[in-house]
Amino acid sequence: MGTRLGQLVERLGGQLIGDPNTEVSGVAPLADAGVSHISYLSNSKLRAQAAQSGAAAMIVSSADDEIVGASYQGARIVVKNPHVYFAYAAQYFASLDPVVAPAGIDPTASVHPTAKVDPSAHVGPQVTIEAGAVIGANAVIDAGSFVGRDAVIGEGTHLFANATFHARCQIGKRGIIHSGAVIGTDGFGFANEGGVYIKIPQTGRVMIGDDVDIGANTTVDRGAMADTIIEDGVKLDNLIQIGHNCHIGAHTAMAGCVGVAGSATIGKYCTFGGAAMVSGHITIVDKVYVTAGSLVANSIKEAGQYTGFYPIAKNSDWEKNAVLLRNLTSMREKIRALEKAVKALTEQK
Repeated sequence: MGTRLGQLVERLGGQLIGDPNTEVSGVAPLADAGVSHISYLSNSKLRAQAAQSGAAAMIVSSADDEIVGASYQGARIVVKNPHVYFAYAAQYFASLDPVVAPAGIDPTASVHPTAKVDPSAHVGPQVTIEAGAVIGANAVIDAGSFVGRDAVIGEGTHLFANATFHARCQIGKRGIIHSGAVIGTDGFGFANEGGVYIKIPQTGRVMIGDDVDIGANTTVDRGAMADTIIEDGVKLDNLIQIGHNCHIGAHTAMAGCVGVAGSATIGKYCTFGGAAMVSGHITIVDKVYVTAGSLVANSIKEAGQYTGFYPIAKNSDWEKNAVLLRNLTSMREKIRALEKAVKALTEQK
């Protein structure tokens, strides 16, 4: 199904330059877009590619439109943030032909008699829902997923196939938990006596807010005694580890392979690049942006962008630099001694 550009702009806003009756049937990237697609330009480095795109329409900023508009042949929708507008456009096209899971419980699912499943919810094949669990309206629990005892799945939340949601954990409305994700595993809590590790029971929960996305094979540990908290709007990519008793502030986003150790507190509107690491028992304030591969070993008390990694180099160069780093302390002492000697000679003169 498609729509006219005029209808799209009426719904989403923006300044349309071109024929409002142009039909578009979906979204596509610059290189692949055809005469029935709408694309977008959010990186000025791609202006030349955008000018040659075969898309029926292009979403652009006013600055890019001044340059691209002279040579691009299609219609343009001029907006403040093309990437965000493109996201809303993509949502709209997806809504025109939605895949709706049928309401009801598959005969092969195992649902405990004390569990409460809203009649509008979908429970797929081989799903297990344990005692006291609550499945909200229009929730979707895909094949092979597990919902533990007294767990709560909010309205419109979707557990993809083979997701695991352990006992007493809760997630709010419109959440997404992708395949292989495990919510509510035991935290890594042990006491050490003479080199022997004694397990500490993990009796807390994982409490997740509304509009939270959790990627494939991501794990979120339950709290040791208090709860692990994931606030509204948090976005977690694939293969992320969130340790026990962490508190992740609203609308924070983490890219793949980020690791957060236990009892870390992270503020709102933060971002973490892929493979960033966060030590336990530290606090990070709101609006902190950590670049990929960085290690956050201490609390961050001021908003801003932080980087904590050494840039890649040829191995031979890296080895030379590593030798220098190992000798920095002795070099510093030698420099201080030289400074004292120079100062003494200067004073003698």
